[in-house]
Parts: sequence; C-alpha cells; structure tokens
Amino acid sequence: MIKPSIPKGTRDFGPVVVRKRQYIFQTIRETFELFGFQPLETPTMENLDTLTGKYGEEGDKLIFKILDNGDILGRAQQAKDSRELGILLCEKALRYDLTIPFARYVVMNQHELALPFKRYQMQPVWRADRPQKGRYREFYQCDADVVGSNSLLNEIELLLIYDTVFTRLKLDGYEVRINNRKILSALAEIIGKPALLTDITVAIDKLDKIGIGKVKEELQERGLAASEIAIIENFLGIEGNNEEKLQQLSTLFKDSPTGLKGIEELSYVLHTQPDAFKTTPILDVTLARGLNYYTGMIVEVKAPPAVKMGSIGGGGRYDDLTGLFGLPGLSGVGISFGVDRIYDVLEELQLFPAAAQQGTQVLFFNLDAQSSSVAFKLLMQLRNKGISSELFHEPSKMDKQMKYANKRNIPYVIIMGESEVQEQVVSVKNMVTGTQEKVKMADLADYNF
Repeated sequence: MIKPSIPKGTRDFGPVVVRKRQYIFQTIRETFELFGFQPLETPTMENLDTLTGKYGEEGDKLIFKILDNGDILGRAQQAKDSRELGILLCEKALRYDLTIPFARYVVMNQHELALPFKRYQMQPVWRADRPQKGRYREFYQCDADVVGSNSLLNEIELLLIYDTVFTRLKLDGYEVRINNRKILSALAEIIGKPALLTDITVAIDKLDKIGIGKVKEELQERGLAASEIAIIENFLGIEGNNEEKLQQLSTLFKDSPTGLKGIEELSYVLHTQPDAFKTTPILDVTLARGLNYYTGMIVEVKAPPAVKMGSIGGGGRYDDLTGLFGLPGLSGVGISFGVDRIYDVLEELQLFPAAAQQGTQVLFFNLDAQSSSVAFKLLMQLRNKGISSELFHEPSKMDKQMKYANKRNIPYVIIMGESEVQEQVVSVKNMVTGTQEKVKMADLADYNF
C-alpha cells in the first residue's frame, strides 16, 4: 500500500485554516474593489516562451515546466543538449507570477480594454524553489495593477492599498519600503558599467540574506573592480530619514539625469499626499528587486520585526512590459500581496479575529424523530436570518453530540426533547460559558447568538 503524501513545498488546508485565509482574501479583495480595481483570472498554464526571459537569471531557473504529451522519446533523441531537450519536451509552464500573464492578457485584448485598465487578480503561482519557512512551491498571490497610465498618482494609490489592507488586518509594525530603479540604473552608470545593471541589482537584492561581504564577493565575480564595488558599498550605506536620504542621493547623482529623475519620482510619491498614510513609506536605497522588467518605483513590504519573515508584498513600475509581447509604450505599475506569508505572520502574532475562525454557530441536537422534525423548521428560520446552523445527522446520545460540538468549536447547542416540543421551548446552551436557558421557539430566530 502506498503511503499518501503531497509534494514538498505544497500544503493541505483544513477548514479552520481555509476560513482564516478567506479572511485575508476578503480583506484584500474588498480593498481592491474600494480603490476601483476590476477582477481578472488567467490560466494556470502559460506557454513557456511567454514566461522565460522575463524574471532574470535566477527567476528563470525556478519556472515549473510541464512535460508535453506525445512522442517524448522521439523528440528527446533530436536534442543536441539539455537546453534544447527542455525546449523540445516542454512547451508549457505553470504561472511563475501574475504580472507577466497580465501583460500577455492586455496585449491580446488591447482593443476591448478601456485604458487605464485597473485589474486585480487572486490566484496561485508556482516556483521550483527550495521549501523553507515562509517559502513554498505553490502559493497564492493577490495582485493589483494599473496599465496605460504614466501618472505617479497610481504609485501613491497602490501604496495606500498596502496601508489600508495591513491596517484592517491590525498588523502593527509592518514597513513599506520604496526605491526607484532609475537610481539603481544611475548607480550602474556612474561606475561605468550600465550593461551590468541586472548583475548589480541581483546581487544587491540578496543583501538582507547574505550580508554586504557576500554581496561584494558576488559583484567581484560578476566582473566589477574593487573601486567600483566601493562606490556601490558607499551607496548602500546611505542612512537617515527620508529627507536626509533624498539629499544624499541628490548629491551623489547631481550629474546624472537618470538618477535625478528617479529622485524626483520618489520625492513626488513621498510628498504629494503624506497625510493619507497611516504608516509612512520608508526610502530604502538597498531595495533592488532583481526582476528585469521594473523601470521606476519599486516597493517591498516587510513584516513586523517580531516575526522572522521575508517580504509579505512587493511590486513596482514597469514602463514597457507589454512591449515584450508586441505592444510597446504602454506603461504599468503594480503590487502583490504574499498571502501565505501574511497568514503565517498573523498566525504567529495571534491576530486572527474570532469571527474569522468561526464556522457553524448553532448545533441542534437530534434526540428523536419528532423533535428533529421540529428542529429542522427552527434550523431553517435561523439560516434565513443568516445564522450558520446545522442539525446533528442522526439521533444519538447527548454525550456523543456534545463531544461533536466541542470538537467543532460550535459556540451554541440547542436541546429539545418530547417535553420541550410540547411546551414549545428549547434549551440554548452556551458552550463557552456553560450557561443554559429556556427560549420560546417563537423567539428563537431573534435570540442573540
């Protein structure tokens, strides 16, 4: 007999966990709708050539490829090397994220869309990563993007979505960190290595994980000289509040039009509606986000320091993502929520409200055929009032039904036997406090459960 198991990096979700996850999804979805975003869904599978080359060197390695049907052996014999073998055998892949499929959708439906197009998408994605705490191979993303607008008001709105969601989730101590890819481009320019921008950002993006020493080693391996690495190290050492950092950046990039443009954009985002934020975004020059398609503001949300967790959200501006699919010049900006990590953070900090964990509110005991028939009518009255209720599936001993209620964490049970039916009353027991009282059947639908 085969022992049942699931693939590493995936999980089953029981009823209690699903309810908590739905609480997060509902909070995010309501906020997206509040800000005027429209829902969208795309296929689980994409053509492999849609995804490859869009996520950088590291990202492409994590794409889950899907083996094609048909004469696999025959095609395999035609391959000259392992790369060609992969192309011959795998034409499709699982979604790596929701942004590239969104760009593909926009290009395919460009004539039907009213621009700017504001969409949100809440679906699972897959990455062939090494499973560890907070890092899974199958996980949900919740994205919001605006495409067809260059206005930096979109950046402010998206940051406010983060602010609104995490405030509603009562997640105190989180940080929204922002930077601008133009500043990183300017950094590559002033050291004379603009062609190595991707190499530089990929290395910087690992700073939190491996430290400055390892980042310097990686930069050296990628072809940078010691003097160039020193400039990058000084840049990464910029500290102070937002205004002090902006001033230091202005001095460093005073002769760089690209850098000054990035500083201007950051200043606009930070200064245009400062009073709208409950948690002020923090300028973080070390924020790089190694994805190739970002061109403007980039953002990452950090969990409260009390929880050892990576980012729980991120995104940025991409000026020509649709150009990858033949529609150049259509600017976009978007953010993503890492629901699985958010769940882990809320669980560790015990921030899920009781309502998010509650299923059935009322259980009617089933003591005999006559009382259960009456109970069913009362049950439907409660359901019509929006009170989640159920009737125990068969006549059983009180002890068995009480154990069932306790195991399900049902807060109220309703008990009625032959005498209660004759008197037209029921006994309502509060399973939390242990108190019990008689209630007229006619008044049950208005009882304060």
